[in-house]
Amino acid sequence: MAINITRKEDIMLKFCDGYAKTEVLKDAYPLVRTYKCLLKAGYTVEPEIYSDKIQVFSFTSGTGYICGKKKAYNIDELSFYIPDFDREKFSFYAAEDMEITLWVVDMLESDKAAYEDTHMLLPSFKRFSECEPYDQSCKGPNTRSWSVIHSGNLARVLMGIVCAEGEGTIEKGHPSVAQYNYALEGADFELTVDGETINTKEGDWSYVPAGLDHSLVSEKGKKVFYIWFEHMVAEVKPS
Repeated sequence: MAINITRKEDIMLKFCDGYAKTEVLKDAYPLVRTYKCLLKAGYTVEPEIYSDKIQVFSFTSGTGYICGKKKAYNIDELSFYIPDFDREKFSFYAAEDMEITLWVVDMLESDKAAYEDTHMLLPSFKRFSECEPYDQSCKGPNTRSWSVIHSGNLARVLMGIVCAEGEGTIEKGHPSVAQYNYALEGADFELTVDGETINTKEGDWSYVPAGLDHSLVSEKGKKVFYIWFEHMVAEVKPS
């Protein structure tokens, strides 16, 4: 089967001091690990930090805030946070139960060199309402897309959001990137990978290997709404 999917109901969350972190789509791709996390209301967590791994947190439901050394950020809508490696500790506080998705990306020496050559300023916090819209020929006429991480800004990582009703995205296989998808609130669409189709709903994770044709399309009256996270399979050389 071409489709690698983890259903929301199959993710087992084991809590410690109000926080749960469970790996999903394990071993789907060698350089990226993905996690579903939940922080219960009233609790604070100080996530693990790394010197050599990129972390991208998405806050997909609930409210709270992020507290860094120099700045705090309110979480009151779908939001994204990229810490500055191990240069600054940070913590999350949940005012309501807060669902979090996490991508942890290993960096090879070439990734570190490319990052040092050009990169976005970290830490980075961005709300959905602050993301930049973009268009693409593989999307339906009423399918909307927003960029979270632009190509070349964070080594080999790219990220965005897609939303549509009654249509979506139909893509020829892109051999340059492996793609993860996380279905957001109200999502109910058909995911097709290499000719195989499966229904996808809110909270489901999926993975599309580089090079396979794929589509994410909803029927009339239903919703496509997902985060896509891509990793370039070839190493990037600094300019």
